[in-house]
Amino acid sequence: MSTIEVKVPDIGDFKDVPVIEIFVKPGDTVAAEDSLVTLESDKATMDVPSPIAGTVKEVHVKLGDKVAEGRLIVILEAAGAAAAPAAVTPAATPSPAPAPHSAPPTGEGRGAGAIASPGAPMPPAPAGAEAFKAAHASPSVRKFARELGVDLARVAGTGPKGRVLQDDVQNFVKQVMSGAAASEGAGGSISGGGSLNLLPWPSVDFAKFGPIETRPLSRIKKISGANLARNWVMIPHVTQFDEADITDLEAFRVETNKENEKSGIKVTMLAFLIKASVAALGKFPDLNASLVSTPDGDSLVLKQYFHIGFAADTPNGLVVPVIRNADQKGVLQIAKEMGELSAKARDGKLGPADMQGGCFSISSLGGIGGTGFTPIINAPEVAILGVSKSAIKPAWDGKSFLPRLTIPLSLSYDHRVIDGAQAARFTAYLGRLLADMRRVML
Repeated sequence: MSTIEVKVPDIGDFKDVPVIEIFVKPGDTVAAEDSLVTLESDKATMDVPSPIAGTVKEVHVKLGDKVAEGRLIVILEAAGAAAAPAAVTPAATPSPAPAPHSAPPTGEGRGAGAIASPGAPMPPAPAGAEAFKAAHASPSVRKFARELGVDLARVAGTGPKGRVLQDDVQNFVKQVMSGAAASEGAGGSISGGGSLNLLPWPSVDFAKFGPIETRPLSRIKKISGANLARNWVMIPHVTQFDEADITDLEAFRVETNKENEKSGIKVTMLAFLIKASVAALGKFPDLNASLVSTPDGDSLVLKQYFHIGFAADTPNGLVVPVIRNADQKGVLQIAKEMGELSAKARDGKLGPADMQGGCFSISSLGGIGGTGFTPIINAPEVAILGVSKSAIKPAWDGKSFLPRLTIPLSLSYDHRVIDGAQAARFTAYLGRLLADMRRVML
């Protein structure tokens, strides 16, 4: 095994730059481009990435050390036969991660003051000495801003030396949603919209009315809250309510679970809903699409793949893992992957790839209760299916009333893309599929 010395790269004219974060310790395994340390100037922060995949042998800096170009940072043992050259290019930002439940990641610097249009490309991260000219914020804050689609150049920092804090990003998003931040987009465009001219959020001293407890929101809820607010304000939601007869399907589901009891795979109704939804999306492709801004105006991107997101309840809030290529998988395989992704979600181990690329989402509350609800669309998708608790209802067969198990469906859709008639046809067709899953094969 060969070793490589990772040193402070060219950082321009900056001297005595403090080390503010160290991400590795001796014995850690790193991949190429993983962040090793973070440096901070008076104006910005910069990550120094690993030039190779390997194992950390020695760390030659500690928090608070002041370094300059050429200072030894880390000694790595290469994982392969050959080591990469020691000259590395620092990255100003780590890779973006998706927002849970309501929106995948978006680009920076476009939209209603801060929020980019879905599908907008991310600007390239500054490198080398140019990295210190980027926004003055920690990598975690910059990552948080990217998840919300916030251009940090527009955020006023309240931290030391004008450093942008997470609270600054959150406050900026609140200002945008209340119309306090200026809009750069044209009214009516998905990337614009103008000022909403809303009243400021009420400030109340609740303690003067009685005992209170203040509990901080989880990180997931902080991120998803901003995305939910954006989606609700920016997307004209309409919800189509319907119900489906799943009497025969439920009997088949119970039988299937008995047959596969030893395999450890438990098939839920949601697995059938995913499979049926894929077939319905194939018949109604406008629901398997995204609305994006182009130089000629808004356009619809019709997707030829079927990645279905499902809302997973965790102790810290809802996240939306994605079943990829659900059209190519059977119900048993979908159920198996759902179980694996749900376990990862509960353990807080979902990675960015597990929550990216969704075309259509399903939020099922069937195991809890309710007769219907209005799910918020998971931008840049154009529709989301809500499922409530099934119940026995009488159904007229022409001669008498028979008890049938029905499940309530709530389809929220973007009215800019989908009209009411199309939504009604979609839920009606989905209902026919659930009533007789043999139709999925047609």
